[in-house]
Amino acid sequence: MIRDVSLFFSYEVRNTLRNPIWPLFGIAQPVMYLLLFGPLFAGTRFDGRLGEALTSFAPGMLVITALFGTMSVAYGTIYELRSGVLERIAVSPVRRPAIVLGRMLRDVLVLIIQSGIVMLMAVIMGMRVSPAGLLLTLALLALTGLFSAGVAYGLALSLRDENAMGQIMQFFALPLMLLSGALLPMAFGPSWLERVAWFTPFYHPVEAGRALFAGHFTDLSVPLAFAIMAVLAALTVTWSVRSLRRLAG
Repeated sequence: MIRDVSLFFSYEVRNTLRNPIWPLFGIAQPVMYLLLFGPLFAGTRFDGRLGEALTSFAPGMLVITALFGTMSVAYGTIYELRSGVLERIAVSPVRRPAIVLGRMLRDVLVLIIQSGIVMLMAVIMGMRVSPAGLLLTLALLALTGLFSAGVAYGLALSLRDENAMGQIMQFFALPLMLLSGALLPMAFGPSWLERVAWFTPFYHPVEAGRALFAGHFTDLSVPLAFAIMAVLAALTVTWSVRSLRRLAG
């Protein structure tokens, strides 16, 4: 099993290196928010102190990277379904979970690199955060990316249609981004809106990321976010594997 996963992982990494433009496009939106919305956010609550504001704002941009960057892999999967590539791989004598897990590990690796670029830009702009906070946030982002990738592959293997996939992502992406508190903390709004946001998946890694960046390692939001994202990642990975098994009959 480990050998099969490593083979598919290395194969997917080589494919990504041949065409690295899409991972770069995946961080375009969070980088634009960081450069343009970050100073505005600093002026509304932090008296223009950009470095201090980015400690609260940057974790949201990292979660947006996981939301929009990782879930975009669904379109490539649908293309491989239409061309018959994925079906030929699915009937090969390899463990089918390895096909999905190898791709997901590639997606998590790309997400970690993208997140590192976003963090580096935030540090250049004046953000200060401890190495432990950065490492724990990257670990949480890895789980978040695994969850997002599992949703993407599960939807792609179930729908097998780009138009339906695009409509679903367009319908859910904006509400999930706003309710995550990535742009503005949900504490700024009414209490009922914060209660609604608590039941959305990306709210918890944003809150935990802010606590970690602020150095509050014992904050309850940190273990809660790790637990929730671990459970959601396990569920979506299982869904993706079962969908691939149905594809192969």
